[in-house]
Amino acid sequence: MKTFTYDRVTSAEEALANGAGASFVAGGTNLLDHMKLQIVTPERLVDINRAGMDAIETTADGGLRIGALVRNSDLAADARVIAGYPVLARAILAGASGQIRNRATTAGNLMQRTRCPYFYDTALACNKRAPGSGCSAQDGHSRTLAVIGTSDLCLCQNPGDMAVALRVLDAVVEVAGPSGKTRTIPIAQFHQLPGDTLPIAEFALDPGELITAVTLPPPPGGAHFYRKVRDRSSYAFALVSVAAVIHGDGTGRIALGGVAPRPWASEAADAAISKGARAIADALFEGARPQEDNAFKIDLATRTIAAVLAEAKEART
Repeated sequence: MKTFTYDRVTSAEEALANGAGASFVAGGTNLLDHMKLQIVTPERLVDINRAGMDAIETTADGGLRIGALVRNSDLAADARVIAGYPVLARAILAGASGQIRNRATTAGNLMQRTRCPYFYDTALACNKRAPGSGCSAQDGHSRTLAVIGTSDLCLCQNPGDMAVALRVLDAVVEVAGPSGKTRTIPIAQFHQLPGDTLPIAEFALDPGELITAVTLPPPPGGAHFYRKVRDRSSYAFALVSVAAVIHGDGTGRIALGGVAPRPWASEAADAAISKGARAIADALFEGARPQEDNAFKIDLATRTIAAVLAEAKEART
């Protein structure tokens, strides 16, 4: 790990005023790993753990406003989340380990970076880590990587669980900038696709911006499901995950994890929920570009969606 300076702040305003050219750190469960491997080498860290932003509040319309520093364990255990947004609680509890969930924050979880092995190996080419160096995954081992939303520059997958549930729930990300300006970003637009230009943008954040909260609309009702398929039963990232909210009339929302650079969803797939798993998968994977090693993910996702639909049907009877 290379030398860096370290500062603590006690408010979001102080963080923004002192964060120019720095990296914000809270739980550090992703950033510190990257620093140890020298994937990133920030010269300055701004510790925001004492900056507030750690409350879960009911909004005027009956939704929830989740502070950026709310720990994953606290969010999953909140009675309002369990009652109104169980898909979110289940997704969080499917991720990482209890120790990591006790440290990981809402904002940090949203901003975790890909687990592509070529991103982690600094001896190999990776356009995300070193723009213009190439993408070793294109001709390499791609079993865990994305099958849709990719480009010739990058095959990375988003590794998150929480974000997949937030996609189904139509969450909105609140951010603040160094000038004091605030804005909101729909979760569907927060994670960026690699596209065909460099450098590759991962998040819809401008330089120096800080996530301050995530807002959920009022509880959507219906039955909530989160099913994660992975190589081992715990402490592993999803090969495929399915988050769904399904109503008694067969309508609902569905999103996939592990198959794209962002939580993957589409209006066409939501409209096909009453038509069955194959129709949903056909809509979700239209335009997919699987590699030889990961083409199985499309069939795996289809079968996982079918299992969710069967569970939903059983819940209605």
